Amino acid sequence: MSYAMIRHFRRTTLLCEQMRVESTLTNVTQEEFLFRPPVPQWSKVIREAEKIVGYPTSFMNLRWLLSDEFANLAMHLRKIVGSNHPIMKTAKTVLYNEHNNLQPWGLIILLLSKAVSSSTYSVENTTLMERQRMLAELTEMIRTGHYIHKGLLNIPLEERDKTKETSIFANKIAVLIGDYLLVTANGMLARLRNQDLSYLISTALRDLSEGEFFGPRDKQNMPLPGKPVKTNEDYFKINGDTIPLDVKDTLGSPVKEWTLRTMYNGGSLFGRGCEGAMLLGGKSDSDQKKAYLFGCHLCLAWQAASELQKFTSTNKEAFSLVSAPALFALNSSPDMYESLKSVTNVSSLDFDDLKKRIMETDAMEQTKSLFSLHAEKAKSYIEMFGDNQSVSTIKSLIKTV
Repeated sequence: MSYAMIRHFRRTTLLCEQMRVESTLTNVTQEEFLFRPPVPQWSKVIREAEKIVGYPTSFMNLRWLLSDEFANLAMHLRKIVGSNHPIMKTAKTVLYNEHNNLQPWGLIILLLSKAVSSSTYSVENTTLMERQRMLAELTEMIRTGHYIHKGLLNIPLEERDKTKETSIFANKIAVLIGDYLLVTANGMLARLRNQDLSYLISTALRDLSEGEFFGPRDKQNMPLPGKPVKTNEDYFKINGDTIPLDVKDTLGSPVKEWTLRTMYNGGSLFGRGCEGAMLLGGKSDSDQKKAYLFGCHLCLAWQAASELQKFTSTNKEAFSLVSAPALFALNSSPDMYESLKSVTNVSSLDFDDLKKRIMETDAMEQTKSLFSLHAEKAKSYIEMFGDNQSVSTIKSLIKTV
């Protein structure tokens, strides 16, 4: 490693340490953006998985962390340490927390690639593994870039005075960092020189963008739940089509709304990443579709498990109003929705009281059933790729609760 790279790494590490010690986190609650599923003995499972793929995925982000461009942006972040801008919480999540840096999405894509690849050494196999590794990395970078872009504060023109200068500056840094990651990811995608893969990833980017305009929002663009509706069919069908996701009759229907939001918020991207690994490996259309469905259902299972953990945890923290437990509770208690429908700023809510009201319903049991449904579907799809060590490790990662 060159002296310049070491210097950049130290500068970024210093920033992370400052954020750990000094930052005051914002109360703004984004849609839950899953970085790490609540897997028991997570570190042990990850170490076993990394032995299989032969690649320490906890270092997959070094290519951009050690670049001149990112090092310069990271230094600008130091100017806003101590503020309550969402970018500080985002930066801590991405850069500092070692558990989140284990990057489970990229690891799953690499394990899936390993499960269907030939064990015979050849130049072709080595090249394929490198291409699939690039796909895993760029998928993680797109996810991270999108997450950073979601952490912007909306500041009305009439309020943009000197008291808001720090927040305005932080917004600019968030835009630049997110743009840098997305542009770098697109550059890596272009270097793979596969038009079909580019098309798949572009459909995921479309879904990420469309998700930002779905459903009601507060003044900070935080998602608000749709008005509860009673329906006999509360199921969102996921298929491998690349057409836009079907939004018809989803708002207010707990399972449909939650599933669509999760697909928008990363499920589609994860699924396309898994599908792309099969595409690069020259697998059949059938295998590609199975990989996509596996990725989607695994993401949905992890999301449900993560939301369950947040509600059962003793930590007093805000939660998303469009999480599965919240949507199930609102559907069973319409009066609860009446108190939320006119909310203009999510951060002003009494989350402790709202959590108690949600826990009094059967929302947790319904969310557990939702997790079980998608966990079983993910398991059934991954078992279609054989019985080997990679598949067994993935199955252990599915068991999150």
